[in-house]
Amino acid sequence: MFSIAKLFGRSPFAPLQSHMEKVSDCVLLLDPLFLALKEKDYEKVIEIKKNISKKEHLADLTKNDIRNHLPKSLFLPIDRFSFLEILSLQDSFADKAEDIAVIVTLKELKHFEDLEGFEEFYKKNIASFILSHEVIKEFDVLIESSFGGIEAHKVKKMIEDLAFKEHELDIFGYNLLKKLYSLADKFSYSTFNLWSIILKEVGEISNISEKLGNKIRMILELK
Repeated sequence: MFSIAKLFGRSPFAPLQSHMEKVSDCVLLLDPLFLALKEKDYEKVIEIKKNISKKEHLADLTKNDIRNHLPKSLFLPIDRFSFLEILSLQDSFADKAEDIAVIVTLKELKHFEDLEGFEEFYKKNIASFILSHEVIKEFDVLIESSFGGIEAHKVKKMIEDLAFKEHELDIFGYNLLKKLYSLADKFSYSTFNLWSIILKEVGEISNISEKLGNKIRMILELK
């Protein structure tokens, strides 16, 4: 597609950055989704879920466009496999956001207020995604610095922060799950089951962030 070709012409990483912008459109909608759930505005929850699905589809189209029009002979500062792996990891965020939105709309989910700490948990996972997005935005500067120097050090520090956030959120998620089990008698089976799945799926956002960070760290180490 012409638009993708133009992006490659501007910068070898511009298509990745363009795709990540569309992915961000999906992931950032999780905040209003959970806010609507907290307020028991189930119609709005469904509306936001539909919007997330639309945004995920747009991210998918961009991903496929990049894959289908990535020239085999294209010179990249990183190898083709790594480029496509980063693209796939980015797309995992959008897929995860849609998965979460679908789960949240399976029934009129209650007990948000009983799961103390969940709001902080999902917001911190979104913050982890935002940091990974910032790393992708740094690619152009990394090229200019030949993947070295102060800029590389800055990105490595961001990646270390991603790893720390993932570790922190693993512990947070475990404690929330314990909290959920302590409330099991208060929840119906289906509600308990859905909340346990939501905790796992939301926690995957920081896991994907760490994986993306680790992939970029490997690229930096090889330079």
